[in-house]
Amino acid sequence: MLRVSRPAVLSAAALLAAGLTACSSPSSDSSGGEGGSGDWTPVTIEHALGTTTVESAPERVATVNWANHEVPLALGVVPVGMASANFGDDDGDGVLPWVEEKLTELGAETPVLFDETDGIDFEAVADTRPDVILAAYSGLTQEDYDTLSEIAPVVAYPETAWGTPWRDMIRLNSQALGLAEEGEELIAGLEEEIAESAAGHPQIEGRSAMFLTHVDTTDLSEVSFYTTHDTRALFFEDLGMSTPESVATASAETDLFSLTHSAEQADAFDDVEIIVTYGGDELVEALEGDPLLSQMPAVENGAVVSLPGDSPLGTAANPTPLAISWVLDEYLSLLSEAAGGA
Repeated sequence: MLRVSRPAVLSAAALLAAGLTACSSPSSDSSGGEGGSGDWTPVTIEHALGTTTVESAPERVATVNWANHEVPLALGVVPVGMASANFGDDDGDGVLPWVEEKLTELGAETPVLFDETDGIDFEAVADTRPDVILAAYSGLTQEDYDTLSEIAPVVAYPETAWGTPWRDMIRLNSQALGLAEEGEELIAGLEEEIAESAAGHPQIEGRSAMFLTHVDTTDLSEVSFYTTHDTRALFFEDLGMSTPESVATASAETDLFSLTHSAEQADAFDDVEIIVTYGGDELVEALEGDPLLSQMPAVENGAVVSLPGDSPLGTAANPTPLAISWVLDEYLSLLSEAAGGA
């Protein structure tokens, strides 16, 4: 049985009396009632893979792919099953630290963990007997979606695989639970927290930043970076930073969340003041020692934030409802330190 933290949940009658309507993007024609109890108005959500209608109040919530479980947990709802963490899991238990803290706060046991190393474990998902499956931030294929839809209604991503901004992940997933208003309150609270924390780091305000990814220190002939379709790159703007024109232009020509350029095109990123990437000192030294990449202003100025690879901190650079609060101060401090040399 799904558990709901009652103080955090308004009744369906209150929601309906307030005249809640669906969020405009992505679309939904009804906000629905309280998750798991009370009156319920069917919720219809349009997304990239189809249209999903949640006909009755879900009592058993499953989530697949990265971080979708953080939305119900943040709203006081414990899923019956969720994806096991396959990156940044520092103790190997399949649960990231901010999720573990929330489960403890709710007095809940760890839900069934789905091993997605080789893709979605459809049988394991079905075994949890879910009433709804949340995947607003995901890389579901049409085949994945169709198979999951045979188990329960599925909420997929609105436009681009792995490109759902954290606000829309909250909106879509909370709508499916009948907790649209609570979702908006969660967004507002996180926005306030981000703004207050960023105000304490004026060094980074307006600075242009890009996020390098998949950098191979043994072969720097190519460099990959996240486009503005990726949540890591979008998060810079939440922090008061800016998107370099070079990254914005390249992003406008694709719907992919990452692109690869030849190192010979490194001068295209002369407008990048700060670089964030995954790795350690070895990676920074490789960038600084490369005859082409070392000419990038951010590298030349030592304005590189190299997040520890498979660690919670590196993972949390991808903003999700529970990770934002967990990582915010430390991430801002690292960016401010880099800005001092930018």
